[in-house]
Amino acid sequence: MTKLLGEIGLTDGGDNIKAIKASLLRMANVTVVVTKGSRQASFHLMSYAFDDEDGRLFVALNPRIAEAILGKRPHTRIEMAEVRQLESDPARLIHQRLCGWIDPGKSGKAEIDTLCGYVWPDVAANANTMKTRRQTARKALAELAAVGWTVSEYAKGKWEISRPKAPA
Repeated sequence: MTKLLGEIGLTDGGDNIKAIKASLLRMANVTVVVTKGSRQASFHLMSYAFDDEDGRLFVALNPRIAEAILGKRPHTRIEMAEVRQLESDPARLIHQRLCGWIDPGKSGKAEIDTLCGYVWPDVAANANTMKTRRQTARKALAELAAVGWTVSEYAKGKWEISRPKAPA
């Protein structure tokens, strides 16, 4: 536990140990649900064991998560530094979805209504609602540009979006 606290820049004081134990418990309680077609699977993110007597900590990632980390299973990389810089919920939702299909250093094309669907899955009740949603999505794209993504409207309502390369 002391080594883990040192790695993240904290001392091994009592409050920090309590905080890290609480964090480990929260992470161990995260359930990941994967749906593909008619199949659905769920699993916990990780497991851990801690020995108060000698301070040893054992962490085990779920095998599916470990395969993704090792590059043996497709996964999505979301840069948390970017997420923290985004100011609006629509920008965060669009960012999350774009990270799912645009790999670092690559680009993709999307229509504004598709981007709106990432934020509002329900169909707009009227034209004014859709107009407001499109304006909000455009503002969200501006937020993405501010954190290093390249967004360009190549035709009315059609965007090419380029994701920055992953940090080294």
